[in-house]
Amino acid sequence: MSAGRASSAALGSRGRDPVRALQHALYRAAKADPGRRFHALMDKVCRRDVLRRAWVAVRNNDGAPGIDKTTLAEVEEYGIDRLLGELVDELEMRWYRPLLARRAGLRQSRL
Repeated sequence: MSAGRASSAALGSRGRDPVRALQHALYRAAKADPGRRFHALMDKVCRRDVLRRAWVAVRNNDGAPGIDKTTLAEVEEYGIDRLLGELVDELEMRWYRPLLARRAGLRQSRL
């Protein structure tokens, strides 16, 4: 996304879309200093509105089950708000431990 599009999108959504405003602020900080390292992003990931936006993106994309084999239907049956609330709690308490991802089709080349 170009800087102009990002800027106009964020300006039009101030107050109405806090996730978009956060994205825009991070974008501006990264563009202003390309060498900048972002060390404290956990507080942004733990936000319920950010996790909700991620869920909507996964749902709209018909996301496939991950390593835990949990389907979208199972998440919806369990309760999206319930799951996101538990995830926020686990992230904030540093209890969340993702399952190891399987490596498929990746082979290291030998030089």
